[in-house]
This record gives sequence, structure tokens and C-alpha cells, in this order.
Amino acid sequence: MADKITRIAIVDANRCKPKSHVLSPLGKLCIEVKPTDKISFISEFLCIGCGICVKKCPFEAIAIINLPTNLESQVTHRYTANAFKLHRLPTPRPGQVLGLVGTNGIGKSTALKILAGKQKPNLGRYDDPPDWQEILKYFRGSELQNYFTKVLEDNLKALIKPQYVDHIPRAIKGKMTVTQMLDSKLERDNKQLMCDELELNKVLEREISQLSGGELQRFAIAMSCIQNADVYMFDEPSSYLDIKQRLKAAEVIRSLLTPDRYVVAVEHDLSVLDYLSDFICCLYGKPSMYGVVTMPYSVREGINIFLDGFIPTENLRFREESLSFKMMETAEEVIVDKTRHYTYPSMTKTLGDFKLTVEAGSFTDSEIIVMLGENGTGKTTFVRLLAGDTPDVETDKQTLAVSLKPQTISPKFPGTVRMLLLKQIKQAFMHPQFQTDVLKPMNLENIMDQEVKTLSGGELQRVAIVLALGETIDGTTGKPNVAVYLLDEPSSFLDSEQRIIASKVIKRFILHAKKTAFVIEHDFIMATYLADRVIVFEGQPAVAATATPPQTLLSGMNRFLASLEITFRRDPTNFRPRVNKLNSVKDREQKTAGNYFFLEE
Repeated sequence: MADKITRIAIVDANRCKPKSHVLSPLGKLCIEVKPTDKISFISEFLCIGCGICVKKCPFEAIAIINLPTNLESQVTHRYTANAFKLHRLPTPRPGQVLGLVGTNGIGKSTALKILAGKQKPNLGRYDDPPDWQEILKYFRGSELQNYFTKVLEDNLKALIKPQYVDHIPRAIKGKMTVTQMLDSKLERDNKQLMCDELELNKVLEREISQLSGGELQRFAIAMSCIQNADVYMFDEPSSYLDIKQRLKAAEVIRSLLTPDRYVVAVEHDLSVLDYLSDFICCLYGKPSMYGVVTMPYSVREGINIFLDGFIPTENLRFREESLSFKMMETAEEVIVDKTRHYTYPSMTKTLGDFKLTVEAGSFTDSEIIVMLGENGTGKTTFVRLLAGDTPDVETDKQTLAVSLKPQTISPKFPGTVRMLLLKQIKQAFMHPQFQTDVLKPMNLENIMDQEVKTLSGGELQRVAIVLALGETIDGTTGKPNVAVYLLDEPSSFLDSEQRIIASKVIKRFILHAKKTAFVIEHDFIMATYLADRVIVFEGQPAVAATATPPQTLLSGMNRFLASLEITFRRDPTNFRPRVNKLNSVKDREQKTAGNYFFLEE
């Protein structure tokens, strides 16, 4: 009997069209479709795992998954029949920051909603939900019992900073300025401190609808921090922010801690998560199908378990290969061809009050140059200058064939993803080399027939990266006709796992295609993995900045981190960069020696 129950059936509500095709293998009642139903119903009790329905369904809407046996008794929440299922819950502890790490669609936001008391957990019984008495009985003996008792007695006020900050302007009625919004929610006397820490003083009189992504993110964090609450939850507090602002935001979030307050953060930038958290829960499973929360681990162990894909306490492997950050792991396999050499002269470009000075530099084929700098120091302007934008002195104009992935992606295409790829990059889309190097690893198969306008942020980002890399590929040789690829923040909206996969895809593609890529990236792990050389942008954001010539990864990172006063060390197990806590022994040692960044230890 036990093995019957450990199988779950998932029906994708977006794909299932029961009226146009009814499945009924052998006339059994394991699949039922009533004339009034929106989607098919699959009985998990009767399912024997034969897999006929999965193969027969013309819309690929059905998935049958075998679960580890011991999970069935640990279901926390299930939305409806044949829908997503969450097992266990993360355990927040007062006076500490709990970090959550896991791929997109695996239940992190659901877990936050349940912990905030906005969603009542139904313990998997979606047809007859249990009452709170029973829920508390289910969690007895664990830290969650005390937590939910407090939630129930209304002793806990929970605040969630939403994941998609770009939706905030739509939710605000009327024309409100930043200062009006902050004053309307002010419950603690720390408004001025938050505005100083999060650099909001310059935008206080601006309307919410006129704020950029980074300003909205900082405003949303400030809105949470000025209110009194017992539980603070931050869903992706670092997207849109540069490295300096990310670590500043992490410090602000940590400053909320008191012995009886809970703080929970979901974060995909692993170096920020490392800096922010006191302990970590990983989430594994299959996106949109089921998610499982692990027990809490120390920060280093938790992130390493997530990257390794193996949980030693449960003796369970949830990912086939581990993710590692060895430098130059791809360059050794391919003989790097650096025959072509490009140079660009010293240039200046004035945009309104802002002036960018570019020092002369050069780059070669098969090279990835990462641009490091704060927001508003002219990285995108520099990219445009290479692409043919006119500098202040017209004779300095560059004319390189360029493929650009912009920072903000707004989908206007009316058709499906497949139609978009066929229209924009047909040659590349049909080429087998491009399919194995880019399309398959970026996992676009599942979303090929979805409308572009309905895609989530992460799905759009993957499509945009594929479009940029596939630009004008010669159908016969499979080599691109473009000289330079410019990728502006390829990591935003992607989860930690997809970021590492995207980095590998970009690196392998650039080496095979023998082209140059300029990447603007704020995720430190991704930047160090991608970079062959770096350009550092120094100066005052939105006033004046200077772009240095491309320099080696070590000297460039040291120069950049010295200006931020941050030091990094490397994790001995998988070589990922880790931020040193401010004024820790390691931090002071490295600053004295002038080593802000380590390549290998």
C-alpha cells in the first residue's frame, strides 16, 4: 500500500484542455473528466505508475512523479488536486536571520505566506482543510508549534517585502511621492536613518511611478524597515541593486534583529545570502510539482549542500551533478583562439549632467570582459559607445557589429516563444551546435509553446539570453557574424541554479564562437566565474565616472573591492567567493595585506 501513496500526479492547468482530448486508457477510472471540468482529475490512489497517460496526453500536461516514501506524512500544504505540494516548513528562530535557497517555483513564496499567517496550511487535505487545533497538533514538539501559536493569538505581526518590486507602482492609487508613502507607514523613528543607509534622500520628492528598478527595491526595503513587526520577510531583496547596495541592504536587514524578532530572507545571489544569514534551509524538488524543505543548516554547510546537490543527513541526492566554481574549467578544454585584436580610443560622452570618460583599451576574440561598477556609473553608456553611439568627439565613433541583451525586458511580441525564436534567430534556432550549446542547457523546451507575454521574469530572461546569443548566426558554419555580445545583467530574475548554468552556457558559447562578450553583472559569483578580464567604473554615480582599460581579474577585482571596502575569501570545498564579515579577523588581515580578492587558496 505504501508504494501507491508515494506517487504524485501533476496536471498543468495552463496546458490541459480536457474538452478537446479525453484520456481514458483501458476505461479505468484513474483519470476522470466531467463535462464541467476545467482540467482532468487523476486519482493518485488508483495510479499504478504505468505512464500511459503521460505519453498519450497530446498537450504534455501530465507528470507522474515518484516521491521518497517518508515524505507522505510530512505534507504541509497542497493547493488543489493534482497541483503543487509543499513538504515541511522552514523553521525561523528569534534573533537570527533564516535564509532560504532553492530554484524558482519550488515553494519558497508559499512557505513565506504560510509563516506570515497569510495562508492557512491544509496539510495536503485540500478537500476538507483541518482547523488550527489540528494544525498545531501536527506541529507539536517542534519550534513551529510555538511559532504558530503566536501567529494564532495575533501576537505576531508579519511583513513581507514582495518579490516583484516593479509591480509596486500599479498597486499604489493616486500620485504618491516616496516621502508621503514612507510617512504614511512610519511606526519607528528611523526614517532618516533608512533614507541615509539606502540612499533614498535624492528621490524623496519623486513619485513612485517614476522610480527605477533599483530605487523601487530600496524603497520597498525601507517601507518594511520603518514599520513595527515581529516577523520581517524579504523576498529577493537584492534584485536590481549593485554589489555595494546589496551588501548595504543586507546590513540594513540584519540591523532589524532583536532577541525576539524573526527575520526570513529568500535570496538567489549566494554571496549576499552568505553575508546576510545566520542559518539556511534549502528547498529541493521539481519546480511547480513538489518542494521539500530541509532542516536548518549553518550558512556554509547549507549553501554547499545546495551546490553539491546532496543532503548527507537524509542521504538523498536531488541534483545529478554538483555545481563548482573552478576558474578556467572550460578554457582548458578548448584551445583559445585570440588572433583578432580590437582596440578602442579614449572617449568621453556627456549625457545631461553625467559625464563618462573612457580610457583607451583593447580586447581579443574568445574573451569575456565583465564591467564592474555601481549603478549609474555609465556601464550601459559604454556599451552603447562600442555599439555605434556617437561620443563627444565624433571622430572617435566605433562601428562594431553588436548583439545586445538589454537590462529591462518588456515583452511586446504577440505569439509564442517558438514563433519569436523562429522570427528573430531562425538560423541559430535550426543549427544543431547552437541547440546543444545554448537551447538545451537553458531549458526552453517546457516554455516553447507558451505566449511570450505570459512568461515569468526568469523565463523571459532565459529567452532574452538565447535571443542575444543567437543573433545573426551563419546557417552554414554555425559561427556568428557579430563581433561583440553585450549582456546587461543576465542574472536578474534567474534562480541560483539557473545563474550558474547561464554562466556556463555564455562561457562555452563565447569560446566556441570565438567572439568577445561584455557582461554587466552584479551577482559576484557569476561575475567572477565569467570574467577573463574586468573593466572597473570609478566615480560618482549620475555625476562623473571613468572606465579603466580592461585588466586582469585579480587586479581589477582588488581595485573594485578596495573602493567598496569589502574583502572576499574562497570556500575550500567548491571555490565559491565568500564575503568576509566587516572587521572580522580575516577582513582586517586581507585589508592590511591589500588582498581584497583571492583567485585560488
